[in-house]
Amino acid sequence: MAIKFQYNKTSLNELNKQLKTRTRALPTLKSKESALRLEVKKAKQHSESLVAQLEAELKSYEYMARLWNEFEPGLISVTDVKLKTVKIAGVPVPALEEVLYDVKDINLFTKPMWYADGVQILKNLAQLGIESEVYTEVSRVLDYQRKKTTQKVNLYEKVQIPGYIEAIRKIKRYMEDAENLDKASQKIVKNKHILEEEEEAAYGN
Repeated sequence: MAIKFQYNKTSLNELNKQLKTRTRALPTLKSKESALRLEVKKAKQHSESLVAQLEAELKSYEYMARLWNEFEPGLISVTDVKLKTVKIAGVPVPALEEVLYDVKDINLFTKPMWYADGVQILKNLAQLGIESEVYTEVSRVLDYQRKKTTQKVNLYEKVQIPGYIEAIRKIKRYMEDAENLDKASQKIVKNKHILEEEEEAAYGN
């Protein structure tokens, strides 16, 4: 990205202002990038942990496989997933607030006693699965923001800050050269006047 500027004091002041803004912002952006990187890792690990927990729970109920065949389909269903928004490293992300279920009435006189436990087991399994999905989304949102922050850090650090420094150097050099040229011109004019005055004085005598 080419830095646009003009060879004058107004442009120099504007470039210095832009350089100062970016130089001050860079440490904060780097800190945010590091924080987001850490939070992405934590969210991924938490999601993976919940998936592992879900798989372990499912395995622990394998002994009930025959009983599950007797379980009434549609006895329990998820009707809604309530989410809230929280901020992690300044980024709004979803957080699981509540999972709502629709549980049909169970007639324990006609249904096995373990049906009530079966409903609770399914609630727990659904909770784990949904929470894992939420943390996967948290990880995705945070990683997207981390990438954007990394791009901004690279833009400031590798393009804009060096670009502003180089542009400022060019303007200063130009202004110094112009000033030196002006002084040299003034000196030539002054010497010319002195020479003319000396010649006039010599011819006058």
